[in-house]
Amino acid sequence: MRIGIVTGSGTYALPGFDGEARDVETRFGSARVSLGTFAGAEVLHVARHGEGHARLSSAVTHQANISALKQLGADAIVAVTVCGATDPSLELGSLVVFDDLHFLVNRLPDGSLCTLHTEPGIAGRGHWIFDGPFAGPLRAALLAAAAETGHAARDGGCYGHVDGPRFNTGTEIRMLAGVGVTAVSQTAGPETVLAGEAEIPYALLGYATDYANGVKPDEPTPVEELVRLVGESTATFASVLSAAIPRIGDADLEPVGTHFRFD
Repeated sequence: MRIGIVTGSGTYALPGFDGEARDVETRFGSARVSLGTFAGAEVLHVARHGEGHARLSSAVTHQANISALKQLGADAIVAVTVCGATDPSLELGSLVVFDDLHFLVNRLPDGSLCTLHTEPGIAGRGHWIFDGPFAGPLRAALLAAAAETGHAARDGGCYGHVDGPRFNTGTEIRMLAGVGVTAVSQTAGPETVLAGEAEIPYALLGYATDYANGVKPDEPTPVEELVRLVGESTATFASVLSAAIPRIGDADLEPVGTHFRFD
C-alpha cells in the first residue's frame, strides 16, 4: 500500500522520513513529491507550500498535487493543516479530525472551478456524490493514533476553506461559525474535492493555532502565539501520523461516495 501524506504550514519535511524528492509531470503541471518510507510504510509526501514556504496558499497547485499522487499509485491520502478556530470551545494546540466541509465557492486559487474534469468529453467525467467527504477508516486511524500518542483530538467538526493569503474579517468568521464551521484554513477544500474525484480516500487532521478574528474579542490570539503553535504543530503531526500510518495499512479502504458518470 502507498499512502499519500500532504503537509502544510510549518511542516515542510516529515521527521523520520527516509526517501528522496522528484518532480512528477501531470496534465496540470509539475508536482514535487518525496517517495520513501515513514513509520514502516511506503509513503508519498507532498509539502503543499514547498521548501521555505515558497508558495502561499494562493499559489498552491492542488490539481497537480492530487494528480501526481494518483499517478504514483496512492491508495489513501492523509492531510494535515494548521487552522484558526471559529469555535471558542476548541482549545489551542488541540487537534480536530474533521468529518464535514464548507467550501461553497468550489474554486481553485486562480479562480477556476475546482475539478479534475476540465475538458469536454474527458474520460471519467461526472459528479462526485457523497454523504460525508472524508474517509471513515482514515478518520478512525487518526483518532486512535491521537489517543495513543496523548494528543487531545476532537472527533468530528466542519472544516471551512477560506481564500488566502489574507486572514478573515470578524464578519466573515461570524458567518462561517453561524453555519457550523469549527475551524478554517486556506488549502484543504480543493484537496478534499480533488481527492474525491480521483477516488482516493482522504482524511484531514487540523491543529488549532489561533482563534479566528472576533471569536474571542476580549483575548485575541497574539501573532507570536500563532507562530509558536505553528512551530509546535510539526512534532504533533509527526507523532500522530507515525502512529496512524500502520493502522491505515490494515484499514478496509474504499473511495468516498460514488460518481454519476457519463462514459
